[in-house]
Amino acid sequence: MLVELEEIKVDETPSSNNPMESKTRQLDDILSDKLERAFNKQTSKFVPHDLAKIACEHSPIDLAYAASRLPPNVRPVLYENLGKLDDKIAFMINTDSNTRSAVFRHITDGDIQSLIESMAPDDAVATLEDLSDRRFRKVVDGLNSPKGKRIREIKKHPRNTAGRLMTNEFFAFSVDATIGQVASHIHDNPGIDLTRQIFVLNNAGELQGLVPARILIINPPSLPLRQVMRQVLHKVSPDASREEVVDIVERYKIPALPVLDNQDKLLGVITYEDVMEVIQDIADETIGQMGGTGEKVRENESRWKKLLARSPWLVVTLFAGLVNVGLMSLLQGYEGGILTFALFFVPLITGMSGNIGIQCSTVLVRSMATGGLSVGRRKEAILKEISIGVITGMIFGVLCSLIVWSLDFAGLTNHEIHPGYIGLIVGVGLWGACFAGTALGVFSPLFFARVGIDPAIASGPIVTAFNDFLSMSIYFLIAVGLNHIIT
Repeated sequence: MLVELEEIKVDETPSSNNPMESKTRQLDDILSDKLERAFNKQTSKFVPHDLAKIACEHSPIDLAYAASRLPPNVRPVLYENLGKLDDKIAFMINTDSNTRSAVFRHITDGDIQSLIESMAPDDAVATLEDLSDRRFRKVVDGLNSPKGKRIREIKKHPRNTAGRLMTNEFFAFSVDATIGQVASHIHDNPGIDLTRQIFVLNNAGELQGLVPARILIINPPSLPLRQVMRQVLHKVSPDASREEVVDIVERYKIPALPVLDNQDKLLGVITYEDVMEVIQDIADETIGQMGGTGEKVRENESRWKKLLARSPWLVVTLFAGLVNVGLMSLLQGYEGGILTFALFFVPLITGMSGNIGIQCSTVLVRSMATGGLSVGRRKEAILKEISIGVITGMIFGVLCSLIVWSLDFAGLTNHEIHPGYIGLIVGVGLWGACFAGTALGVFSPLFFARVGIDPAIASGPIVTAFNDFLSMSIYFLIAVGLNHIIT
């Protein structure tokens, strides 16, 4: 049954008592509800009047976020109902990759060229990432303007580098240019958005300084740039990693970071907005790695894609768990009531050591991601975390021994086994397991970073599984050794 848009009675003033739910998230829910009601699932079609009204009433950016909740085959219909080219551009820049792919399959190469002609080169490259290489070359080669050349210049740089993040549309002038000449040139080029900083070059094209936009406003037009320019304190090469870019921009609050080649010639500029998007991407990847999944956290992917992204990590965890079962079966080969009773404490051992290891690895991964853990401070950080793990293991080991020993007074233990012996084995074993978990939590992020793997994986299920194996091995070795000494 079709539901007319006028019959939808939804309070469009976002309000919620939940502090964790922002107004934009509430707006997403309202807009998604409107789109779903305007969509006839039986015929897989929208009601044209309703959809056109929704497209006119809401921002294309809000529609871009809401589109990810629609069936993939109807997302291009929403895109087509955006009347203005600027709205379509904003929609494509802000939506997810699945929606872009669905739209690209629906529109022609000429439509794509019309879109990217009006985009900044860096936005165009990011948007066209969802095209195949063959179609990308076909679309870009069909452009008859300098835009195609600028897009190819950015595309040639590897992903996640400064060269890929930068835009090569900016304003740069000679040191002899006056403020009046600069203002006139900016007025004649409204398509270039980056105007907050003007860059100053010498006759050889080398970067000499920069001029904030405010300086252009408060000074007379006849004043040359050389008299008002400021020194460029921070710059990067096109091969610099995105993490380095984020670290510099975050620390020094730089609105526009210049990218220079080996001859100090200005290749492009990375804006603060670009860095904010990079921070979101890094956060998504880090959360995914820590959760043991390769899926894109912000993407509304299908169940099967999510399952395939999670399965490899879970398979490794499965086999690691089977190894742990085999390890536990070895302990049963030892006769003796104490060792048999010690098996009941395996969940306690693995839980405590695992939590301690995850705490250590999470702290170190966070410090490494934010640049707070330099190479010179790593030794200090390692010793500090190891000492915390040792002290924690001792405290909880003694506490656990006392609790196990006290169980005898409550009549909960087998009186043929002295509770003091069991408490000693469990307490010392817990201390050893906590030390093992701490060592794994400290050294695994550093190891992964050394071999070029995201250290966030050190907080994932793979390392957790290895921690279970290592902590149980230490616990069983201590248990067997103390059992021989006691008996």
